[in-house]
Amino acid sequence: MNKKYCIICAGLMLISLLSGCKPNKESSPAGEEKIRIVAAIFPAYDWTRNILGDDPAGAELTLLLDNGVDLHSYQPSVDDILTISKADLFIYVGGESDGWVTDALKRADKADMRVIKMLDAIGDAAREEELAEGMQAEEEPEEEEAYDEHIWLSLRNAAAVCKAITAELSALDPAHAQDYEANAAAYTEKLQELDRAYLQAVDAGTVKTLLFGDRFPFRYLTEDYGLDYYAAFSGCSAETEASFETVTFLARKAEELDLPAVLTIDGTDRRIAETVARNTGGRERQILTLDSLQSVSAKDIENGLTYLSVMESNLEVLRQALGTEVK
Repeated sequence: MNKKYCIICAGLMLISLLSGCKPNKESSPAGEEKIRIVAAIFPAYDWTRNILGDDPAGAELTLLLDNGVDLHSYQPSVDDILTISKADLFIYVGGESDGWVTDALKRADKADMRVIKMLDAIGDAAREEELAEGMQAEEEPEEEEAYDEHIWLSLRNAAAVCKAITAELSALDPAHAQDYEANAAAYTEKLQELDRAYLQAVDAGTVKTLLFGDRFPFRYLTEDYGLDYYAAFSGCSAETEASFETVTFLARKAEELDLPAVLTIDGTDRRIAETVARNTGGRERQILTLDSLQSVSAKDIENGLTYLSVMESNLEVLRQALGTEVK
């Protein structure tokens, strides 16, 4: 995290200099000030825009990570910090990758800025990173335990964060609280409907284990549905090369459990998964990709990508990986 602090240090120092010459907050057609909402990651952005709906208050919703860079590599620009400093509501994950947020929030224009830390919003569902059996350890292990940041890959966590977003929007704009609550209820029903589809797919599967020749950001999803897993690296690992021992372990597990597929995540070159698959005997195994929603770009959003569309696509991949028979 020290590298990030060094890179954004100058930007943070500029905030106090620039704050005195910032333009006034934009107003809605009715003459009321717009609510400014900043979401650090795409899932929170998409959940918020669904809760806002047609948005009678004319809220200004901004996504910080909109250039395809994932959470673990993101370094805020001066403009990003200025955007956060003007927000009425800021939504972020709250894990180790967000170490820069504390200093950024100290530069906020408003002492009454509302903040949602998503890891806090899911309460006891938050899990610490774990080094599961067969996983390759980091070359430079962390000194302290860190929470698994990928909470958005659980539909149930999504519903919990949506509840927190709805409460904050309602507090900021009581006149439209009923609209936000109605929109949130409709969206939560869609989340729950998809959750039921996941349950059905898992129940109908011939295997109950996922094997990743890659990083593993899907721990929350596997816990929701009682699935076991094996992976080359933990979800937040920076490692890219798997050892002979790691590949051998994964290949043996894929063969032993007769798994139909070896999984990867979006944005990787699939080499480890392909090596694992080649080193298994018996049946031919597919290489399948689950989308971790860590690197969504503005162009993806413009093309119609949504949180639900990605999770629906992931369900189809999961069905294949579990050998689920579609009836």
